[in-house]
Amino acid sequence: MSTQSPEPVRFDTKIAVLLRADLEPWQRLNVTAFLVSGLGAELPEVIGEPYEDADGVPYLPMFRQPVLVFEGTKEALTTAHGRALSRALPRAVFTSDLFTTGHDRDNRAAVRAVPTAELDLVGLAVYGPRNAVDKVLKGARMHP
Repeated sequence: MSTQSPEPVRFDTKIAVLLRADLEPWQRLNVTAFLVSGLGAELPEVIGEPYEDADGVPYLPMFRQPVLVFEGTKEALTTAHGRALSRALPRAVFTSDLFTTGHDRDNRAAVRAVPTAELDLVGLAVYGPRNAVDKVLKGARMHP
């Protein structure tokens, strides 16, 4: 017996991650995981209900909608970051400095030490109305 609705769900919001195209595969995964954790922690509306398998074993809730992953150049990230800021969209950043830190306190200190315009962004997560997120990511391409 399926509990899925026959009609597809269309969300009026979007969760998106933009990664710098020159990252190593392990870096892409690590950056994506870190970035989306910020959205889930700060925006409870993006989290769905807990999961449970047929035997009643519970699992943690996850995002209620897909996370779309894009890639772009360093310049594309800088542009997207500026657009996200100008639209006041919820966002998370990952800078190249964070590859050399070992924990959250040092991560926050590394970001705090650099002026906004000089952040060496390798990843950006953004959430908001679909059309606003699309405008932020204009010029980026879906991650292959």
